[in-house]
Amino acid sequence: MTDSLPSIKGRVCAVPYRHEKKIVLGHGSGGKMSGDLIAKIFLPPFDNPALRAGNDAGIVQPDIHTQLAISTDSHVVFPLFFPGGDIGKLAVCGTVNDVACMGAKPLYITVGFILEEGLDLDILDKIVASMQTEAGKAGVQIVAGDTKVVERGKADGLYINTAGIGIIPFGLEIGGQFAQPGDLVILSGTMGDHGIAVLEARGELGFQTKIKSDVTSLNHMIASMIDNCHNIHVLRDPTRGGVATTLNEIAKQSNVGITLFEKNLPVRPAVQAACEMLGFDPLYIANEGKIITIVGPNDADKALRVMHNSPHGKDAIIIGEVQEAPQKRVLMKTVLGSTRVVDVLMGEMLPRIC
Repeated sequence: MTDSLPSIKGRVCAVPYRHEKKIVLGHGSGGKMSGDLIAKIFLPPFDNPALRAGNDAGIVQPDIHTQLAISTDSHVVFPLFFPGGDIGKLAVCGTVNDVACMGAKPLYITVGFILEEGLDLDILDKIVASMQTEAGKAGVQIVAGDTKVVERGKADGLYINTAGIGIIPFGLEIGGQFAQPGDLVILSGTMGDHGIAVLEARGELGFQTKIKSDVTSLNHMIASMIDNCHNIHVLRDPTRGGVATTLNEIAKQSNVGITLFEKNLPVRPAVQAACEMLGFDPLYIANEGKIITIVGPNDADKALRVMHNSPHGKDAIIIGEVQEAPQKRVLMKTVLGSTRVVDVLMGEMLPRIC
C-alpha cells in the first residue's frame, strides 16, 4: 500500500495527515503514514480517476476497445539476496502481481537500475539473470530500461524501479472498490514468510529458520481463477503492511466491514515463533507471493479449487467475510470468542523489506 504513478503504493486513506516536517522510515511502510503522505502530498497535484481509485495499478482506457493496467514499483530490499529470492526476482514478481491483481494479463515490463559505484559485476549479472528467468516464467517481456550510477555509499549496491503494463479483458471489473456484503475473503497461503526470510538474511533473528521468501509471480494462477470464477470482486497482494493493512484499505475503498476468523489465519510455526520473539503480529508482516481474493459466496469453492491445484495456493483458506457494517473497519473474531479491531500498520515495522 501496495503501495506510485499511475498507481501510488500505499493507497489513499481518508485520515488526517501527520505533521512531520521531514520524511521518516514510516512513510515507506505501506501503512497509515504512507497513506497520509499520499493524501497530502501526492494525490492533490496528480489527481485523476486512475489514481483516485486507490488500487495497486491504474486502469486507463486509451480507446473504446482497450483497457490497460499500469503499475510502477521501486525496490530497495536489503540484503540484495535472501532465502528464496533476490532483489531482481522481487522486482519482476511484484510488478507482475500488481498488474495481474487488476484482472489484467501482464505483458511488458520496463526496468530502471540505480547502481552504486563499486558494485561487483558478478552480483549484477546474477540479479539480471534472475530477472530474466522470472520474466520468462511469468510470460512477460522486459522492453525498456535505464541505468544510472551514483557515488560509493549512496545506494547499498543497487536499487531497481520497474513499470508493468497488462491488458484487461473488456468488461472485467476487479478492484478494491468492488467488495460486497456476503463476499468471502480467501488468503492463498501462509502469512509473513517474506518478511521473516529477509530478517534472517540480515542476521536480525538471533536464530536460524528454514523459512524462504514466498516471492513468486501469481499471474498464471490468477488467470485460471478468473477463467473459472465469475464473481471475483477483489484481488490484492498483501505486501507492505501485510494482510491487516491491505484489508483495511479494501474496507475503506468499498465502504464495507470485514471480519476475520483468527482460527483460520495461516502462519508457519517458525514465522509465529519469530514474531512472538520480536513482538510482531504476522498480520502486518510483508508477503510477496500471496493474494487476497474477495469473491461471491457461490464462487468461493471454485476459487479454492483453482488455488489448491497451484503450487502457489495449496494452503489457501477462507479467512473472513465481508459485511455491511461497521463500514471501513476490519474486525477479528478471536479464538476466545471475543471481537477486536484490526487496524492499519502504524509507523514502520520492517524497513527495506521490498
